[in-house]
Amino acid sequence: MDTFGITVFFIVLVTVVAAFIRRVKRDKCLKDFEHDMVTLEQVSGKTAWGKLNVENTGLELVYTDKHSDADGHDETSYVLYKGEFGNIQALVRYHDELSEANKKERDRELEMTYHPSLPRRLKRRILNVFKTIRDSIVEVINILISQAKKATPAGTVLTSQDKYVSQMKQELMGAAGTSYEPLLEKYIGRKVVLEIIKGDRVLECCGVLKEYTAEFVEIMDVAYRLKTDEETRMADLIVPRKFGIVRHLGE
Repeated sequence: MDTFGITVFFIVLVTVVAAFIRRVKRDKCLKDFEHDMVTLEQVSGKTAWGKLNVENTGLELVYTDKHSDADGHDETSYVLYKGEFGNIQALVRYHDELSEANKKERDRELEMTYHPSLPRRLKRRILNVFKTIRDSIVEVINILISQAKKATPAGTVLTSQDKYVSQMKQELMGAAGTSYEPLLEKYIGRKVVLEIIKGDRVLECCGVLKEYTAEFVEIMDVAYRLKTDEETRMADLIVPRKFGIVRHLGE
């Protein structure tokens, strides 16, 4: 193959790899609520309610019924882009709004979280080891690529396509970008007290810590209400980590 053909091949390869990774790389906490009826509570106090769809670029709430706004426009969904995630106060999944099928799935997930099986615990430990040594793995890959450039017939090709090789490597390693927090990790599957900052107030919610990522923390079986004059209802919450702090072990 000539240089032009090789360049085209690498461009196509990098584009396909990047598109695949971006498609599957969605926040783990947000994915747990996907296809459930969810209330989006924003910092401004504005709320939206619908069936949650999650993409790597943002989230969408699909309304059950058409809604007309103050200007008379018919709306059937609400979209929040990733750049607007800073506006999220919480995502609330009330238990009494779930379908029977979704309730069973949620109960099964809670049981697996609260009483994880050996394979589940082992899988999580392996993933955490990978996250911990990710920087070392990057260095190993750099060394292997450097050696391949020197000692293999493909070395000339790799050298000439350095830009695309580096880009693909960054995409692949970026897929493992979930935050690892040792303090939170040992509380997974246990009851904790979560402090939620709401303006000048701090609320305390007790529930089971399900998951955390670099941006969010997920807690299950919480008595919650959006406003102080409402009755509390059992719910699962996803709260941005800048507003939600796991403060105490609750058991």
